Amino acid sequence: MPRPVKRSFTIGGHRTSISLEAPFWEALREIAKLEKKSLAQLVQSVDVGRDDGGLSSAVRIWILNYFRKGPPQT
Repeated sequence: MPRPVKRSFTIGGHRTSISLEAPFWEALREIAKLEKKSLAQLVQSVDVGRDDGGLSSAVRIWILNYFRKGPPQT
């Protein structure tokens, strides 16, 4: 499996980085296009709604749930 790729974002006024494998980055870009949002906006929504644990893991789980259950209800 390929190594995770690290990318930085500004969310909530601070810089943060997440590391995801290429298929997760592709899925996140696909969701961003479907939802008409930026990657940073999606990552920020995951950050706000996550429990304990790392942001990268939370993003992976959020992507999995998105494709299993459909878009989260807001």
